[in-house]
Order: sequence, then C-alpha cells, then structure tokens
Amino acid sequence: MVDTTKNTQIYATWGRKTAKPVNPKVAGKMISKAKRPLMVVGSEILKDDKLVEKTVAIAKKGVPVAATGHSITALVEKDIGAKYINVHSLGHYLGDKNWSGLDGKGPYDTIIFIGHKKYYLNQVLAGIKNFTDLKTIAIERHYMQNATLSFGNLKPEVHLEALDEIIENL
Repeated sequence: MVDTTKNTQIYATWGRKTAKPVNPKVAGKMISKAKRPLMVVGSEILKDDKLVEKTVAIAKKGVPVAATGHSITALVEKDIGAKYINVHSLGHYLGDKNWSGLDGKGPYDTIIFIGHKKYYLNQVLAGIKNFTDLKTIAIERHYMQNATLSFGNLKPEVHLEALDEIIENL
C-alpha cells in the first residue's frame, strides 16, 4: 500500500482546520460510497499522459467529471461525459444547495480534485470549506490544506501508484 499520509508540510495557513491525510484505499472507498460524487479535473493532468489515463480510469468507474481550464482538451474524446466549467464558478455553484449540478440531477456530496495548481485550488477549497458542508478529497500530488482529506506531498511516480490504488478500491 502506498503511504500518502506523510509530508503534509504547509506553506501558509488559512483558518483552524486543515485537511486530514488520507491513504488511497480509504479515499477510494469513500468515493465509491458517495451518493453524488464529482471529480474536478484541472489542466495539470496534461503534463503527463499517465495522469490523463488514471483520471479517465476513475471516471469510467462511474465518477462524473467537471473539466476545468483546458483539461477538457484531453477528456472530450474519452467517452466519459466530461462537462466544462471554470473552477471558481464551480466553487460558487457548489455553495448553492439549490443548484441541480452539471447534469441536472441535484447537488453533489463529495468533490474529488485532481490536476490543479496548489495555490489556485487552495483558494477555491477555502471557500468550499468555510461555506459548505461538502466533503472534499484532494488526490493531488501536493498536500491541499483546505480540503477535507488530502494526499501528502508526493513524488510523481508515487502519485501514480496511489491513483492505481484508488482505482482498485472504487
């Protein structure tokens, strides 16, 4: 099992609550038990074809995808039904209990993040953390202190192993 719970060094602090470190098996089980999960994919996945493959594999396990930035270019022809939305707009919509989601089926309960720049995503996560009751799971390569649960800071090859474990447990 890949240990993703170490190296949770933070570079700045926002508030009194920080993300709990999570291992891939637990993250996979939580995602599979969520009633309405949503995976929010950022353009950092475009830096590694293997990361795109892992993201698509998670989506094909039944996790709906919101593509942010230009990540849609890698996902549009993968037959996973990815929908494009700006990550900041999505952060606002997630705070609205009456929002019917990208698919019109109602609000989400668990939001999974992958492929974002740390400094950008942590700001969105701060808003979600402080103004919603949503569970957020950052399966990013870097520790995201404003998520509910997050991997620690990982080397690229360890990150890919961790994503494989998530896929096994979905």
